[in-house]
Amino acid sequence: MKRKSVSFFDMQFIISSISTMLVLLLLGIVLFFVLSANSLSTYVRENISFSVLLSDEMSRSQALDFQKELNKNSFVKETKYISKEDALKEQTKAMGTDPAEFLGYNPFTSSIEINLNADYANSDSLKWIEKSIKMNKKVLEIDYPDDLLELVNDNIRKISLVLLGLAGLLTLISFALINNTIRLTVYSKRFIINTMKLVGAKWSFIRKPILLKHVWIGITAAILADAILCGMVYFLIGYEPDIVEIITTLNVVIVMASVFVFGVLITSVCAYFSINKYLKMSANNLYYI
Repeated sequence: MKRKSVSFFDMQFIISSISTMLVLLLLGIVLFFVLSANSLSTYVRENISFSVLLSDEMSRSQALDFQKELNKNSFVKETKYISKEDALKEQTKAMGTDPAEFLGYNPFTSSIEINLNADYANSDSLKWIEKSIKMNKKVLEIDYPDDLLELVNDNIRKISLVLLGLAGLLTLISFALINNTIRLTVYSKRFIINTMKLVGAKWSFIRKPILLKHVWIGITAAILADAILCGMVYFLIGYEPDIVEIITTLNVVIVMASVFVFGVLITSVCAYFSINKYLKMSANNLYYI
């Protein structure tokens, strides 16, 4: 008589995989937000610029040389030179009228717009950066949005703490939900486990097929969750291409790997302990749970 093989892909397998996948999907989305918050922080900080106003005594060639010197500093991400004429054109476009027409002269000075690297975009760094730049005697003034920078940094800290707390809470909830799903699955097999014990089967022999099935549930659920997450990222990038500055390839890889590892690990661990619970339980107690 042929021995019947254990059917992995039954209705129980499908239901457990889908329920586990939904939990992993939610966890992956929150993890995306946590990782993207750091990228968003960097993106915002590096896009806040400040102006170095230059004296009229500084010629264009001297200003360009000064710009090259600034670019050598580690705190500088990028710079942009704006001549007096360009500044006048920008303000004329913004105001809808030419200030030089009624003043009789160009009231604007040439300047260099500086974008800092994210690590230096804070008030403490700006103080010594300002001193360093003002060592050039032809620098009139440095105009930077100190209040805006402090507000951005403060909000980013608050958002990061909230997201980290949410991620931790969701991890615990995910563990509880997946654990309960697996416990119910193993619970339905408690009499089969007991029967196999009565005929002398070793614990490892009883545990192996059930444990292997739940490993495959974790793998299937993780692959499905990763596929949906990739689809969501693809849709977002197609809708807003600039979002690649925030949702980086590295973030996508970290999220997918984390979801896969968590999915397989949690299903395996929960199944192992659930099986052991019924292996240790006497036959009489099985009727009272």
